[in-house]
Amino acid sequence: MPAAVTSTQSEAAQFLLHQIQRARALRKTHRTDPERAAARHALREWQAARLARTHRDLLEDPRYRPAAEYFLAELYGTKDTSARDAAVERMHGTLARRMPPAALHTLGLALELDALSEELDAELLDALAQEGGAGRSLNESVYAAAYRRCDNFALRERQIELIHDLGNELAAVVRKPLVHTLLKAMRLPAKLAGLGDLQSFLERGFEAFLHMGDATAFFLETVRSRESTILQRIYAGHPEPFAVEGTAEPSGRA
Repeated sequence: MPAAVTSTQSEAAQFLLHQIQRARALRKTHRTDPERAAARHALREWQAARLARTHRDLLEDPRYRPAAEYFLAELYGTKDTSARDAAVERMHGTLARRMPPAALHTLGLALELDALSEELDAELLDALAQEGGAGRSLNESVYAAAYRRCDNFALRERQIELIHDLGNELAAVVRKPLVHTLLKAMRLPAKLAGLGDLQSFLERGFEAFLHMGDATAFFLETVRSRESTILQRIYAGHPEPFAVEGTAEPSGRA
């Protein structure tokens, strides 16, 4: 007989469903409006390129590269996540019963970050239209002006903190060998159940933070510090808000 689902697991499953539904409504709009979809894609490409410039040193360091690429590609890229989202929505109850609680909570944070980013991007697209800059004509000045027009500083702070919290969750799971083992054991059942994209999403995150080892705290604090500085500079009207590139401490690992 399957193990009973605890109230905590049930709440986590409902939280997953809520986050998926938050993002789904916006993505549906993008799919039915080709012009809006193209503008969103171009915005995300521009933002991903900006993040890659800001954190170039992390991307170039062998120790930090997998984690930096994970955040860029999986959490703030242009990848189509519809298969993953549909799987979570369809089987959120099953996930609560079968997924290790720590992994379930980590997934919840990832989906919250995804949903919040979709909402913030939707606001930014509206603001960019008012600023006269959208799609591939986007530049730093227009972007910063639209960013300020959104007037959502607290939500942007929340977005940065979610990145930090999610990283800490992944690092904590890596330190629990049993959870990691259970996740790997789910690989075939997940594929058979149509949850392959979700399984891959989780495994790539865990593997990236396992690879980074005891440098996790430095990596996460570096990202948080730089992104917080950029946020503050944008709202202060700084003429070069993104000029905060740094140099990570050499990892000494190949």
